[in-house]
Amino acid sequence: MSRPPRAPSEAVIEVRGLGNRFGSQSIHENLDLDLYRGEILAVVGGSGSGKSVLLRSIVGLRKPNEGSVRVFGQDLRSLPEQARSQVERRFGVLFQMGALFSSLTVSENVALPLIEHAGLSRRDAEHLAAVKLALAGLPLSAANKYPASLSGGMIKRAALARALALDPDILFLDEPTAGLDPIGAAAFDQLILTLRDALGLSVFLVTHDLDTLYTITDRVAVLAHKRVLVADAIDRVAETEDPWIHEYFHGPRGRAALDAVTPHKEG
Repeated sequence: MSRPPRAPSEAVIEVRGLGNRFGSQSIHENLDLDLYRGEILAVVGGSGSGKSVLLRSIVGLRKPNEGSVRVFGQDLRSLPEQARSQVERRFGVLFQMGALFSSLTVSENVALPLIEHAGLSRRDAEHLAAVKLALAGLPLSAANKYPASLSGGMIKRAALARALALDPDILFLDEPTAGLDPIGAAAFDQLILTLRDALGLSVFLVTHDLDTLYTITDRVAVLAHKRVLVADAIDRVAETEDPWIHEYFHGPRGRAALDAVTPHKEG
């Protein structure tokens, strides 16, 4: 069975009528989605359904062709640049491959947004970076290493520490467990759950990892037919009448993920 649902709360992100096109190719049409305060929302969908495009549209890295994105009640597209930048500073983003600067150490990667956006001195920024690295579960010995010398799991944690640098209210994660072994992926899932509970984060998570879905999410949104087909607790999503949903949740991997979190009766 899935995790018990959290009590409903206010929407911190409201996407309405979103449309995204690349030339003549339409990715999203009239897409609606909410992220509620304190929840972990996972977005899933088939290849080409536009999961990462949706994330980039929300965080301001892509201007959608139609629709609105309201964050904390403000329409980002209508805000002046400086006001929009202030809202976007409340985002922390972990990109799919980490996107660390290869020429900077781990500590310098995490300190950079603190210097650039918070105006801290290098010394203060690196001191605070050490705190963020500890929050992300990295040992102090990793601080002076370069990304090329890190394992995949350590890169994910270093990128998470950078995403947490400015004390965000909303954490965006793009395929955070991709490429990790099952033990590393499970540990990362539990870290996200712990951080959400400890820091009061709202988490927008793009993933295809069924174990993640069943272990830590409050709701799952399925992208299909260029829109959000359903957004609900995973048990209800899994029972939605749709061929892709049925294959995804009721295929061999879906059944294995469900069995892993379902208490088995003895005898």
